[in-house]
Amino acid sequence: MTTLKPSRVAFAAFGALALATLAGVSSRASAEPFIIPAPKADVAMSTGSEPKSIVLAGGCFWGVQGVYQHTRGVLQAVSGYAGGSADSARYDTVSTGSTGHAEAVKITYDPKQVSLGKLLQIYFSVVHDPTQLNRQGPDSGTQYRSAIFTSQPEEQTIAKDYIAELNASKVYKKPIVTRIEPMNGFYPAENYHQDYLTLHPHQPYIAFNDIPKVDNLKKLFAADYRDKPMLVRDAKATN
Repeated sequence: MTTLKPSRVAFAAFGALALATLAGVSSRASAEPFIIPAPKADVAMSTGSEPKSIVLAGGCFWGVQGVYQHTRGVLQAVSGYAGGSADSARYDTVSTGSTGHAEAVKITYDPKQVSLGKLLQIYFSVVHDPTQLNRQGPDSGTQYRSAIFTSQPEEQTIAKDYIAELNASKVYKKPIVTRIEPMNGFYPAENYHQDYLTLHPHQPYIAFNDIPKVDNLKKLFAADYRDKPMLVRDAKATN
């Protein structure tokens, strides 16, 4: 039996009533697609390159994973934990907000098909609201912070410069609070968290908070949208 944090339990318990009540609440997840400029600096797509990866945190990992599983060029998106130690990388412990971990997603991508800049543009536009400090939607705590975990100086530079560009352009009414943190370890989440959006599309939390993000990806990034998601379970079956 799985244990879900209170906010997600509330959505599941109230069901249709929760959806009806919250339909009128202003939410980044349910908003219209938010158009932002692409980063001026990016890593050029090239031929013959090995797969690359980046770890992104932007609230509950269910929705973050779901968006990138529908992004063309993404080879795998795994929900997990980053920012803390290996011994505390467990859902029940991370949910306390005391471990330093963020719910995050490791995105492995083909640089011949999609660039880091494009992944970040999607991250800042449809994945989450980067101006919310330590929260997203109904979830609050440092485990829901907006953070980019980098392992290469080039990644750090591109992310840092992009945030500066977006702040300077006043795309958002508030400053971006996204943190750029060193990638000191990524720990995959429990199996029941993987592919959660695809497996539970009608679960109220998913239906209200996360399905709109995938819909916005399709609207705003039509050329980068893939209808069939790249699921973790499918990757395991082929290994």
